[in-house]
Amino acid sequence: MFQTGLLLALTVMLLTAPAWADRQLHLNGRKRMKIYRVAAVRQRRFAHWISRTVAAVTAIGLILLLATGARAQNARPEPMVVLVHGGFTDASAWDAVIDRLQDDGFPVIAPANPLRGVMADAAYLASLLDTLSGPLVLVGASEGGIVISNAPGVMQNPQNVQALVFVAAFIPDVNERGQDLTPLPGSLIGQNTLQVRSCPVASCPAGVELYIDPAHFREVMTGDLSQDEANVLGAAQRPVSPTLAIEPSEFAAWHTVPSFAIIATEDNAIGVANERVMAQRAHAKTVEVRASHFVMISRPGPVVRLIESAAAQR
Repeated sequence: MFQTGLLLALTVMLLTAPAWADRQLHLNGRKRMKIYRVAAVRQRRFAHWISRTVAAVTAIGLILLLATGARAQNARPEPMVVLVHGGFTDASAWDAVIDRLQDDGFPVIAPANPLRGVMADAAYLASLLDTLSGPLVLVGASEGGIVISNAPGVMQNPQNVQALVFVAAFIPDVNERGQDLTPLPGSLIGQNTLQVRSCPVASCPAGVELYIDPAHFREVMTGDLSQDEANVLGAAQRPVSPTLAIEPSEFAAWHTVPSFAIIATEDNAIGVANERVMAQRAHAKTVEVRASHFVMISRPGPVVRLIESAAAQR
């Protein structure tokens, strides 16, 4: 459209140039002819210059168009980010992280973690992952770290998993149980902070489920959030099966998959010392953040940056 308008304007200029010469009525015929010849030469030169300019602009536009198309064809889609929550919360804990990742162009899915048992949860996640195509970045928080460590071992296409990201999470090795992963001081989860409630064996084989006592929820899980926020999260918490603490892991994907870890330095659920030991053992690229166990809620920025860094490792 721009080129068409330019050509029309130039045409008008070329056609009106002789009319300007005709208005010089006081000039004699010889001078008038000379003016016509000079004007004609200038018109031809101008028309030639315009022709070359239009051709150059067209060529540049074509080159840019082809280059843009080539980049679009060569650009690889971002990997799917799979966010796995841990105990005493649900997938809504990832809301702020999801919002930022989607703004940055990442496809995201945050499934509901059943919290029934190590291999039961891993099998559930694996069944979901097998419905997804392309590269995957698995992100696990808290007990979700156990799940993403085991799930690739029961997937049909484990090669799709390109990175593991542990967010204030357990990082077990083969045959380790959840209760084996907090040998150092720092975890406040125990008899004084847990509530045990019965449940139908048909839906929870252990017959009981564990909750964090709402009176201790902020102290254990969300020390850097307000009391009102902690009260809401405590009321909406998802219970966990005690099986998660005593069932051993059968796989440890971090041995072969590049791993990353967020260490929450004010974590009173796992304990910062325990998180550091597990991350170091997994040779994870580690970022420490001053935050509570629910770092993905209180400090989503550093979490998103580490996930995107893991996604870039291809």
